[in-house]
Amino acid sequence: MRPLPDELISQIAAGEVIERPAAVVRELLDNALDSGATQITIRLQAGGVRLIAIEDNGCGIPPEQLPLAVQRHATSKIRSLHDLESVATMGFRGEALAAIGAVSELTLLSATADAAHGHFLDARSGELHPGARATGTSVEVKELFFSTPARRKFLKTDATELAHCLDAVRRHALARPHVGFTVWHDGKLIEQWRATHDPEQRLADILGDDFLAQSLPVDYSVQTAGGTVRVRGRCGLPDYARSRADQQYAYVNGRYVRDKVITHAARSAYEDVLHGQRQPVYVLMIEIDPLRVDVNVHPTKIEVRFRDSREVHQAVRHALEEALAPSRAAQAAAGALETGDPTGAGALSSPPGNWPSAPAWQQQPMPLTNPYWNRPAAWQAQEGSNPWGFTPSSGAAVVPGNPVLQPGMAQAPGAAQTVQDGSPLSGANPAPPYSFSSESIAAEAGSASSAMPGFPAGTHETPSGTEHQWPLGRAIAQLHGVYILAENAQGMVIVDMHAAHERIVYEQLKQQLEHAALHSQPLLIPATFAATPQEMAAAEQYADTLLQLGLELSALSGKTLAVRAVPIQLAKGDAVELSRQVLAELIQHDASTVLQRARNEILATMACHGAVRANRRLTLEEMNALLRQMEATERADQCNHGRPTWRQLGMRDLDNLFLRGR
Repeated sequence: MRPLPDELISQIAAGEVIERPAAVVRELLDNALDSGATQITIRLQAGGVRLIAIEDNGCGIPPEQLPLAVQRHATSKIRSLHDLESVATMGFRGEALAAIGAVSELTLLSATADAAHGHFLDARSGELHPGARATGTSVEVKELFFSTPARRKFLKTDATELAHCLDAVRRHALARPHVGFTVWHDGKLIEQWRATHDPEQRLADILGDDFLAQSLPVDYSVQTAGGTVRVRGRCGLPDYARSRADQQYAYVNGRYVRDKVITHAARSAYEDVLHGQRQPVYVLMIEIDPLRVDVNVHPTKIEVRFRDSREVHQAVRHALEEALAPSRAAQAAAGALETGDPTGAGALSSPPGNWPSAPAWQQQPMPLTNPYWNRPAAWQAQEGSNPWGFTPSSGAAVVPGNPVLQPGMAQAPGAAQTVQDGSPLSGANPAPPYSFSSESIAAEAGSASSAMPGFPAGTHETPSGTEHQWPLGRAIAQLHGVYILAENAQGMVIVDMHAAHERIVYEQLKQQLEHAALHSQPLLIPATFAATPQEMAAAEQYADTLLQLGLELSALSGKTLAVRAVPIQLAKGDAVELSRQVLAELIQHDASTVLQRARNEILATMACHGAVRANRRLTLEEMNALLRQMEATERADQCNHGRPTWRQLGMRDLDNLFLRGR
């Protein structure tokens, strides 16, 4: 056994930190940002293999400290263990420049504000001499991995390595809008992001204007036992989801991280609004006490460990759920109340241009009979085809278990609910929890689509102009018993009536269940299973959390767990499989959404059975009642399977179809 030479030690350390040119770019950008730079220029050749040169206008390095900068574990950012536990800088390990110098030709040129000139350092020879330089630092890395040819063979093509370098710059630029970034490759300018005080402008510059238009602001703060956790940024609309998770940016105290807790929390928030395996898009800035997060976990500093993962998981999930809850129609209605614009056009997806909210002229009535009311008798509304209980005499839509909503009006917070017989649902006597049996599912399906009395004869016209007061407009027709066509200020709205009603019923069931207590159902015969050491430890560590979730687990031996109680809503499920899934999530994420997902799946089944079916003829009143319910329902833009419930066709879209104005 013998001690290793310093050069070999540095090359081993470089294998942990420097896996490709993008890692060099990341480390050098960390140092530039820590120096207080407001303008950074990156020059690359051959994807960063031949040359990586980074220039900044930071504070610079004094000449007497330049030789220390390329020594292993020499840094100006921490001095004690307390500094390490509360580190606020991007870099702190003091080994990046030494590792880079071990596998490349590294030179530094730096000048401080009080120096007459700069100083140049060759890291390999240690030669130090004066050089011309304004305040700041220039670092050049040439011929990466020239001393380790085997490592160089593992690099990809120049285009691939360049793409990774650009990703590294992009991640830093998103979190630092006040810093300007310029990227050159082989003498050509390929990216330039000017410094700005508007974070949204930086998002638009990097991710595109589409991201800004198809995303929602996030600003959520929660006070926990360990301090305040704040989540800011923007999250993409479900319609803007991608097939790959390549636009998911999470930052902890300004540091880009890839963390399973944050990823799982974000996926949980999007769970019932994404279709299939689509991936959400988001940029999230998480602010937390530095003492409650350990950034000294991985040599590349891209992974972190939270002291309490559950508080971060809940903060991220609640932040995204709160941002995604209002539907676009509800936002338009709120915007109309705040701005006095009855069209709410700002919150709906409308084509660009100065389109009027309503025509300035009125067309004269044509000498034709009303085609709707003179249609064949087979098309007339049949008795019992009114699942929403709309009566023209009252002008109100009554949804089973839901408040009476007047057309164009939203329910006031705290308003008493009224069921079909007119009896109010008192807040002191909440509805009992669902039993989730096959009988209850059938009963729920029947209650949501049961036959109602037919409508009396009379006028069924909507007052002229009211479609401009409703974000989803006024129903004008039904297409093949599947889609509702409506007219609003922007043009035409197409609604999938089954998907829309499914979401309405689903949200009603979730609200009723949230107000009900979470009871446990003791098992007559406990279910036992062989547990791994990790599962045994988790069952003991999270015993209180499991009881809050309605699960009671106890150890029968050192390798066996017994399930003694399960949530009453899931009493007919597989208790062992449910327990394993909950323990697995607690082990991995320090939080579990298994029970919530399981309950929501049952509610989704109930909502699907209870929603109005395709090929069912609806009257205009029923269609309008559905539109008003959509405007008052959270997440009404997608059904609980992630499919869209409505689409807007603006006047410009329709004009383009018919080549009008060309």
